[in-house]
Amino acid sequence: MYKICYVTTISSSIDIFIKDSAQYLSDTKEFDITFICNEDKEFVKRLPSNMHYFPVDMKRGISLGGFKATYEMYKFFKKNHFDLVQYTSPNASCYASIASRLAKIPIRLYCQWGMVYVGASGIKRKILKLLEKITCNNSTVIEPDSRGNLRFCVSEGLYPESKAMVVGPGSANGINLERFDIKKHDEYRKEIREKYNIPENNFVYGFVGRLGKDKGIDELFSAYKRVENEHTNLLVVGPMDKQDTLNAELLSWAQNNKSIIFTGQTNVAEKFYPAMDVFVFPSYREGFGTVVLEAQASGVPVIITNIPGPTEGMLEGKTGLIVEAKDVQGLTKAMQEISSFEVAKSYKDTCVEFVQKFEAKKMFQLIYENRKMLLEKNK
Repeated sequence: MYKICYVTTISSSIDIFIKDSAQYLSDTKEFDITFICNEDKEFVKRLPSNMHYFPVDMKRGISLGGFKATYEMYKFFKKNHFDLVQYTSPNASCYASIASRLAKIPIRLYCQWGMVYVGASGIKRKILKLLEKITCNNSTVIEPDSRGNLRFCVSEGLYPESKAMVVGPGSANGINLERFDIKKHDEYRKEIREKYNIPENNFVYGFVGRLGKDKGIDELFSAYKRVENEHTNLLVVGPMDKQDTLNAELLSWAQNNKSIIFTGQTNVAEKFYPAMDVFVFPSYREGFGTVVLEAQASGVPVIITNIPGPTEGMLEGKTGLIVEAKDVQGLTKAMQEISSFEVAKSYKDTCVEFVQKFEAKKMFQLIYENRKMLLEKNK
């Protein structure tokens, strides 16, 4: 039985991006699974009895505590003789790549699902890029979640192309089409619109994600300000993140605008997409942008920015539109182009058909084949 250890900074990353595919591997009886993340007693309760957990304290941002976290992981890896250590999220990946290399783990797999340095500038960008390069240098295999990100990283000199690969069509682990079930579209649409008092004849622009500058929230508010009328709403789903990075005047305007609805964080995002008529995601940087797949699975066309990741999760002109990042005028034009029920609905069937290739169980099988290939090649 192969021993795999997954490392992330926080448990929610495991719940969202890893747990289901890890369960798929575990169910084959060929893999023994261990997780490392910050201590979380609730996570332990949710963990299947045949999986293991080792807590390591990891702070967000650059921290001297990283030395302790790296040493604790090194001792744990050395003791348990894992065949493969997989890591994602910036801090956890840096610490785990160093610890697993020192412990001589044969396969050190960096799942590169987003790069923090891309959204930074100045000296901070240089430091974060250096840490990214350290992680890449310590890894034996790198798997970005899109070919666009792979090409970008090679052009940035982070690693040679021969060291990296993308599993299947890309994304972290695909999309659960049983959860984002198009058959429940009308039911969910009615439920959410009634809950938030959105008239059925109102056209709804929507967003799902963290509310921070690098998600393009300033541009979203600015563009909506230009397209807003008495029969529109902006449905903003997600938690506030680094509020001080947002334009204070714009944020205040949005929070006091009755046509803009802030729902906060939710565990049932699948219910919110159908309430939207078009999904707007003006992010500056992404790993893949799974929310783009989720919206399309719900039959909702998307407006995204021209960045690696999301552009591979849609078909331009067929499931949505692409604009340049940080371009309010371009974003406004795209939102005006998809501003009627008739136009939005014309994308629906193609959206639903397109995301089928990202179906989670298909991705889990591809991940299984990939891990077996890596392990058997090493053996």
